[in-house]
Amino acid sequence: MFRIEFMQRALALARRGLGYVSPNPMVGCVIVKNGRIIGEGYHHHFGGPHAEIEAINNAPESVIDADVYVTMEPCSHFGKTPPCADRLIQEKVKRVFVAMKDPNPQVNGQGIRKLAEAGIEVSIGHLEAEARELNRFFIHFVSTGRPYVILKAAITLDGFIADTTGNGKWISNSQSRSEVHRLRSQMDAVLVGAGTVRADNPQLSVRMVKGRNPQNIVLNSSGNLPPESHIFTNGTILVTAPDAMTDEKKIRFESRGVHLLEDNGSELTPVLKSFATMGLTSLLVEGGAEIFGAFTEQGLVNEFLVYVAPIILGDGIPLFRMRGRTMAEAIRLSGQDTKICLREL
Repeated sequence: MFRIEFMQRALALARRGLGYVSPNPMVGCVIVKNGRIIGEGYHHHFGGPHAEIEAINNAPESVIDADVYVTMEPCSHFGKTPPCADRLIQEKVKRVFVAMKDPNPQVNGQGIRKLAEAGIEVSIGHLEAEARELNRFFIHFVSTGRPYVILKAAITLDGFIADTTGNGKWISNSQSRSEVHRLRSQMDAVLVGAGTVRADNPQLSVRMVKGRNPQNIVLNSSGNLPPESHIFTNGTILVTAPDAMTDEKKIRFESRGVHLLEDNGSELTPVLKSFATMGLTSLLVEGGAEIFGAFTEQGLVNEFLVYVAPIILGDGIPLFRMRGRTMAEAIRLSGQDTKICLREL
């Protein structure tokens, strides 16, 4: 009999892999025998043992005839590790409760089918909504061939991301910035445009919380940024137009470990697909206004994360630089109106 608390535990375990398992999904597993947990595990890092294997190896007793709770369908193919479905069959478990199918075309029901053909009872769809939310980056990545995009911005009450000089430090407070640093540590990459690099000379690293640094990406068609900018460290991706830079300047960037990528169009989808081939499943877009406008107009933003500060400038750089629209043409998002009530100091 299915018990929800065991799948909830498996989901909690899966979340521990956030930021470390990409381009794999986050998966947790709990093994139950006679109503008690005898083994549990999760996928710790890309290339490491999968959750089912971790749970089996952590069990102090035999898992024969046990129930297995797993947040995503056990894999059925050889990749970095052998198929988890085969191991569950080998261990002679009794039942497998699955939160969701694996949308990866290499699996997509084959793991469930393999278990069922071996005589193991399989039940799917338990806390599926929670499992899909947890792995929304992965699901989008394998379904579209593009990374999941979150647009993050901090704006004043009157909708500006910086004053008329381009200075945006600091619109948001330290608590908000700490949240952003935590989000960075969970994303595969952070992207900005040339204007942001010139105005802020950002590092885009994780400093206010403990976590790993994401891949840095800069979109700069002209390639006219100084290689000495803070963001150009080992592994940064710089996207320019073909032949935008001299060979001498290319060498200066490459000597700093910058990966140069050429793209010859204003359409962002091909660039995103290139990022996906590098194993980047999630992308945090942090500015500036032209970049925000391009991603939004091309329908490539999956989530908007906007911090609104109790500051009024009256004039400045708007959140989006994009063509104006009538109310009938407006880009409309899901969600409800937000009411903000503020008082003068």
